[in-house]
Amino acid sequence: MQKKIGLLQNNLCIFAKKLIMAKRKTKVIKTRNNATMTESQFWGFIRSALRMKSRWWKPISLCKANGKRAYKGANKRQKFEYQCAECKGWFPDKQIAVDHIIPCGALSCADDLPGFVERLFIEVDGLQILCDTCHNKKTNLERTTKIKKI
Repeated sequence: MQKKIGLLQNNLCIFAKKLIMAKRKTKVIKTRNNATMTESQFWGFIRSALRMKSRWWKPISLCKANGKRAYKGANKRQKFEYQCAECKGWFPDKQIAVDHIIPCGALSCADDLPGFVERLFIEVDGLQILCDTCHNKKTNLERTTKIKKI
């Protein structure tokens, strides 16, 4: 009898969990790309495409050229090193990022598009070189302040 009660309670618990999970899963309507993309997926796709094209934006290479010097260390394969605008240290190319001084922001609807493009394709004076450590600190700070604003 005790085993049947325990089994019944276990089945009720499993049923309750399934019911809760069923309530959590709300179907997101796919309105874009012939009903294959949600709004979030669509705007993520647009944001990704714009960011990929911004990699060849000339002011980014000019910003890197302004912050580099000839490397004089032991590694013969490394030709240049770049100065971080925050900590003023010198780093190889693989340890730096060209950062937007004013963040590009979010792109989640058509109203955000003009501002996002304007901030993404900025001139040299709106860009800076940061080492990976400083870039991660700045990015995390921007994310936490964005969460607090919401």
